[in-house]
Amino acid sequence: MNVILTNMCMIQDTYTKQVLVQNRVKTWTGLAFPGGHVEPFESMHDSVVREVKEETGLDISDVVLCGVKDYVDKKGNLQVVLCYKTSSFSGELVQNEQEGQVSWMNLEHLTLENTPRGFLDMLPLFLSKKTECHYTLNGEHILY
Repeated sequence: MNVILTNMCMIQDTYTKQVLVQNRVKTWTGLAFPGGHVEPFESMHDSVVREVKEETGLDISDVVLCGVKDYVDKKGNLQVVLCYKTSSFSGELVQNEQEGQVSWMNLEHLTLENTPRGFLDMLPLFLSKKTECHYTLNGEHILY
C-alpha cells in the first residue's frame, strides 16, 4: 500500500468572514479550499504554503494544522489529507486557469451541488474541535 500525502487550507478573511475557494477543474471538481500534493523532500507545512502560493498567488503565515482526513482509494492507496487554516495572508489573488478560478465566498454558499464529493464532510475539521475524518471501505464517513 502506498501512502499519498496531500493538504488543504481554509483561508478566512477576518474582516469579511469570507473564505477563499477554488473552483477545481482537474480532479475532485467543484468549489473547495486550495491545496495539493506534498512533494518529495518537502515538509507538510512547506507544502501547504507552496500550494496556496501556486494556486492563489497569496502568501500565508500562522498556518495551523486543524485536522486529518484519511481513506483508502480504489487503487488501494492510503490517501491522507492534512487540513490547515489561517487568517494571515498577503498578496493579490492570481487566477490559475490550469487549477481553477479562486474567489472569496461566504461559507453558507458551499453546497452539495457546487462542491466535490466529500468536501462538506470535511468542514467540521476546519470549523469545530473535530480533528479526524475517516472514510470506511463502504463509504461511510466518521468524525472523531
